[in-house]
Amino acid sequence: MKFLTILLLKFLFFYNSLTAETIPTKSNIIKQSNECFKGSQNQVCKELVYEIEKLQLVVFDQNRFKCQSSLLGLQSAIIEAYFLKNFSNERISFMIPFVIKNC
Repeated sequence: MKFLTILLLKFLFFYNSLTAETIPTKSNIIKQSNECFKGSQNQVCKELVYEIEKLQLVVFDQNRFKCQSSLLGLQSAIIEAYFLKNFSNERISFMIPFVIKNC
């Protein structure tokens, strides 16, 4: 019984540390996207992929599927541009208005 109590407390502590993370706003995502696309700032881009992931999971839970799809499109453009070295200003500039409109 004592083992289960300790296990439960560890789980609650771990869960609270996960939920304490801040969820990025749309304006922060757009701002960071513009910074990421301006230059070869791999660290900004890596963090942005993670931030978009957190936000798209939140909007999924809210059944905001157009927003989620727009965020996933932007996220894939970032991954393609910086991590697969297939940079396309046209695709990136195409995705940001969808995030603005749908989120």
